[in-house]
Amino acid sequence: MEYRATVIEPPRALVRKPRLVKYGKVNLGLRAGRGFSLGELEAVGLDVSTARKLGLYVDVRRRSVREENVELLKNLLRGVGLEA
Repeated sequence: MEYRATVIEPPRALVRKPRLVKYGKVNLGLRAGRGFSLGELEAVGLDVSTARKLGLYVDVRRRSVREENVELLKNLLRGVGLEA
């Protein structure tokens, strides 16, 4: 009998791209960020150490809370079996 480990890639937080003056300050949309902000983790009831144990990236410099990221974290916690 052979067992195979499944590796789940942790989700990346979404952040807004910078609005550059040389491009006419056009809103260029979203990009993958460095990690989830502390406010987003608090919104789903996680602390930094628990989030890092789950393999999530945490960006302590970010202050914004994006609803898309909060929903992404809630879905992840439901999938893992933790209460969101």
